[in-house]
Amino acid sequence: MKHSIRVKIVSICVGVLVITLLCLWGLNTFFLEDYYCTKKTEAFIMSYNEIDKMLTQKTNITRVDRTLQKIRDTNNIAFLRVDNEGWNLQQYTTSPSETKMLLERLQANQFGLISEKEVKVLYQQNNYKIQKYFDYDTNSYYLECFGLFSDTSSFIMFTPLESIKDSVEISNQFLLQVGIVLLLLSAIAIYAVTTKMTSPILTLANISNRMAHLDFDARYEGNEDDELGVLGKSINDMSQQLERTISELQKANLQLKKDIEEKIQIDEMRKEFLSNVSHELKTPIALIQGYAEGLQELADDPESRDYYTEVIIDEAGKMNRMVKKLLTLNHIEFGQEELIMEEFNIIELVKSVVDASKIMIEQKQVQVEMLTPETVTVIGDEFKIEEVVTNYISNALNHIDYDRKITIWTEDKGEKVRILVHNTGDPIPTEDLEKVWIKFFKVDKARTRAYGGSGIGLSIVKAIMDSMGQQVGVRNENGGVTFWFEMQKKK
Repeated sequence: MKHSIRVKIVSICVGVLVITLLCLWGLNTFFLEDYYCTKKTEAFIMSYNEIDKMLTQKTNITRVDRTLQKIRDTNNIAFLRVDNEGWNLQQYTTSPSETKMLLERLQANQFGLISEKEVKVLYQQNNYKIQKYFDYDTNSYYLECFGLFSDTSSFIMFTPLESIKDSVEISNQFLLQVGIVLLLLSAIAIYAVTTKMTSPILTLANISNRMAHLDFDARYEGNEDDELGVLGKSINDMSQQLERTISELQKANLQLKKDIEEKIQIDEMRKEFLSNVSHELKTPIALIQGYAEGLQELADDPESRDYYTEVIIDEAGKMNRMVKKLLTLNHIEFGQEELIMEEFNIIELVKSVVDASKIMIEQKQVQVEMLTPETVTVIGDEFKIEEVVTNYISNALNHIDYDRKITIWTEDKGEKVRILVHNTGDPIPTEDLEKVWIKFFKVDKARTRAYGGSGIGLSIVKAIMDSMGQQVGVRNENGGVTFWFEMQKKK
């Protein structure tokens, strides 16, 4: 992540700390001394007022001494008071040299011996003045307050500023050292806190990214009672809603796609159906038309008229059978034929179809061999299975050749049984084996025309077995062709 929110928060917090430390350093460096001078000026004023009041009220000298001592100890202020003749009345200093310096400073101020360049007046009243000055001998700054009390005695109060300068320097060094440590500790602490804070945000971002790629399995599992918890719950709700909506859209799209494909398939089937029906009906219609016209010209020839009439009836019958088969196939393919599933003996059904075809079998001099058990109970629509067996037997009879033998047997396939019908004759070309189930497909068109076939029978077989969810097949073997279909056995 190029710009992590965690890094941003840490950077902002550390930046605020750095700015705060710089501000503290600046305040210390540029304003602490002025603030110190201001506070000392206030102390001078307070001390003057308190002492002047005590002297005016002629307070006991011992009490005045205690007050001066307190001022000295509390505010680090040296004090000297002299009478009009210069005699020392009271002093509170740290050494005789300091006393001497105060006396000299007092006299210098009284007699105007101080250059204005050396001092900076901070506060001034009628009876006293407070100023800051630089002493070239000690190379240091001082604050002093001098003037007259109400009893006309002179005084001077004094405090050095060098201590505050040292304090500022020490304070800045301390601030620098502590600031570095504080910055490091703060950065670590803030990083740890922001890691915990941003972890749910990163989780939510990951969930959102997965949602953008249509992965709605991820859920926010946090239990926070704050805005992140509310956001996580909202994202979960949104994910579920999007999943439902997209699922519904996908289902709708699949259904739409299926409907479109079905429409296209129906259109193709309709075109194919019209083309095939037109092709199949063209020959019988032409024959009927030709023989009908011939009848008009053979009114005086009864024998020819009877022959022509038989041809017309035969061709009309073929057309009628083909139309009926097409209607049956259409109903099965579109699920309009209701299945009546029941238990029945498939062997008994096969035998009944063979018996029904006995006349054709004898006419074609065909040998039928049944290699089956007496009873095999299956589940299916008996009426439609009879149609399947009839088509297989009829197909075998129409393509019989060589040994002129039809063999029927069964194979056990576990829960299913396979019924096989084999006829001797020419094999089906390998490339046409899977095409025999297609409507109107004919391997040998001349031969099919000779026995009146339409190429629909095997299509009906495939449609019936598909409707029952069963399989059909065909293979070349043993000098002939074998067709088969499977049925569900009774449990």
